[in-house]
Amino acid sequence: MGNSIARAFGNLQDPREKGGRRHSLSAMLTIAICGVICGADSWTGVMEFGQGKEDWLKTFLPLPHGIPSHDTFGRVFALLKPKAFEQCFRRWVQGLVKASQGKLLEKHIAIDGKTLRRSFDQAAGKAAIHMISAFATANRVLFGQIATAAKSNEITAIPKLLKLLDLEDAVVTIDAMGCQKAIAQQIVEQGGQYVLAVKDNQPTLHAKVKTLLDEAIAQNFRGLSGDRFDQSHKGHGRIEMRTCWCTPEVHWLKDIGHWEGLTCAVAVEATRRIGSKVTRERRYFISSLSGEDARSLAAIIRRHWSVENPLHWTLDVQFNEDQSRVRKGYGAENLSRLRRIALTMLQRETTRPISIRAKRLRACCDHDYLLRVLQT
Repeated sequence: MGNSIARAFGNLQDPREKGGRRHSLSAMLTIAICGVICGADSWTGVMEFGQGKEDWLKTFLPLPHGIPSHDTFGRVFALLKPKAFEQCFRRWVQGLVKASQGKLLEKHIAIDGKTLRRSFDQAAGKAAIHMISAFATANRVLFGQIATAAKSNEITAIPKLLKLLDLEDAVVTIDAMGCQKAIAQQIVEQGGQYVLAVKDNQPTLHAKVKTLLDEAIAQNFRGLSGDRFDQSHKGHGRIEMRTCWCTPEVHWLKDIGHWEGLTCAVAVEATRRIGSKVTRERRYFISSLSGEDARSLAAIIRRHWSVENPLHWTLDVQFNEDQSRVRKGYGAENLSRLRRIALTMLQRETTRPISIRAKRLRACCDHDYLLRVLQT
């Protein structure tokens, strides 16, 4: 296993009793990461990978009792404490950042949630697990992750995730569920800036921001200071026009109560034309950034949704995450974290300009390439 992984996860506490450990946790973790990189999407898949690669794995792993069974993998990862696993994961990511001259490019962190759809267990009365992730958009690195029992609990989970992060000089973007006064205050107190989507879950705020911006746009900001930025994209048979307006005149929102650091209101309108069909959508945001730089705000808001493609979409399409039926104990949450470790490694390996799917196939067939992925 790569040196950075070995250092970060070397002191992860084994949840088993000492007398019942036939297989070391370090070896099991290495096999699991390798298995997921190479296409395994279940504990049975991890076991099958291990058995198929046993002779090779024995060249660098102590395996006196061979490859653990799928039941053993399932039992150990169901018992493994997610909080401890997450701490090791963040230690590993921080090591990656330091190896990149200690910089988070532009320090934009997108906070977003994703439900592990098949992780529910009706018989046990267990709801599907919802994972909240912090994604550094420029680096395409997952910076932290925390689980919540249901999507409605994002409001309580997001502050816990933010506490784990260094937000100094960072811009944090969150969708409407995270548009809360306490969350805005926490981001500012931790040294960061925010851009928060505003929707009907904050009805008074949404109505005020919408009225302010709709009227300002209709009157071309007559009597108000503000800025506008337009951009267009053409491809895949469609033309998309995006316009961003912003204004620093948030004193018009005084009736909404105190939002820490609030300096501007933002509207983004997307117009899509596919053949003769035209759709138009306008969304609203509040921010602690300058209300006189629509270009920068437009770029940050657009990048927020990048978490959907390199992270969530890839996990669903390339790693088949939504179809995973691992449910026992902490197994679903920990397997989710293994997928994110594997994805980060595959994205950082750049010697072959091929897709994630092709990289996984190559790693399964080529031991040298798999080692290269592990050593990123």
